[in-house]
Amino acid sequence: MQQSKVYFTTFKTTGSENLLQKLHRLMKTTGFEEIDFKDKFTAIKIHFGEYGNLAFLRPNYAKVVADYVKELGGKPFLTDCNTLYVGSRKNAIDHLDTAYVNGFSPFQTGCHVIIADGLKGTSETLVPIHGEYVKEAKIGQTIMDADVFISLTHFKGHEMAGFGGALKNIGMGSGSRAGKMEQHCDGKPTVNEKDCVGCHSCYKICAHEAPVITNGKATIDHNKCVGCGRCLAVCPKDAIAASFSDSIKILNYKMAEYSLAVCKDRPCFHISLICDVSPNCDCHAENDIPIIPDVGMLASFDPVALDKACVDLCNQMPPVGESVLGEHIKDYTKSCEHHGDGEHNHNHDHFSMTHPDTEWESCIEHAVKIGLGTDQYELIRI
Repeated sequence: MQQSKVYFTTFKTTGSENLLQKLHRLMKTTGFEEIDFKDKFTAIKIHFGEYGNLAFLRPNYAKVVADYVKELGGKPFLTDCNTLYVGSRKNAIDHLDTAYVNGFSPFQTGCHVIIADGLKGTSETLVPIHGEYVKEAKIGQTIMDADVFISLTHFKGHEMAGFGGALKNIGMGSGSRAGKMEQHCDGKPTVNEKDCVGCHSCYKICAHEAPVITNGKATIDHNKCVGCGRCLAVCPKDAIAASFSDSIKILNYKMAEYSLAVCKDRPCFHISLICDVSPNCDCHAENDIPIIPDVGMLASFDPVALDKACVDLCNQMPPVGESVLGEHIKDYTKSCEHHGDGEHNHNHDHFSMTHPDTEWESCIEHAVKIGLGTDQYELIRI
């Protein structure tokens, strides 16, 4: 199998080149200018960070990408889709407020922010892919309307996927609320009756009469529900939520297939920064101690090779002692000593050690299987 090229540079700087200039050089060396940006709408997919979280990428990096696109004649915009869970990014108004508070305003980044799946997370494009697990991906409409797609990813740990890399940013991040629900579960929401006030909002929005109001409380008839997610968007009490019923492996398989839906049939470019590697997603309203030291910046035309290179580089780094990873390694070592297990080898898999129930390999393996990219790469240091 032919290797994909992944370009890498550390965060070391000199008096003549700062980090932002170094990112520009990394993109140029990778072949960014091979893409035809002339008069092309260019989506820069990024995570704006949940309010209270400080591990997300600084907007200065987004400005480098946006300015480069404009320099090449393109029309860039920053984008993300609304969240499935209740938080500061569950609708476009709150999402924009959070993005601006975290520094992603047009004045800071030099381009506008567009929430790809609309005001309530229901604006989506259905993308046929006929995958093993997803037949028709539900992608934020604005992302699919773009001519060129760029992922700008903060590489970190993740409590379900193992790590949050390019494929997580692309696949899960680009899904509408219904798309996120499909990836996380069987696509059918449930009602927390304790929070439900029987307002009928879910019943009024549903085209299939799936919500049933009994004794002032709603339930969802899953035989009628098609998983569109509109009831989640209109519930004034956030009483409706997805039921996370699928396995971690199936979540990762679906995420890979959603990534394929986003990337196929158009120019794509992918950048990942391994810094402030928090154990959990930037969707948390807080961030913990990084599990490893900062590593560097990577770029590639292949998101699968990029993720694999990022994992490999992270696993070469020493764990931060007081982090979740460091604590888990200490506990593992003590357990090995107690049972007389010798060398205490934890396989140098920092992400599995941080979240033992995750199976991050399954996402990369499935992405290779469906032809999204390859896990064989040549790491080119600049």
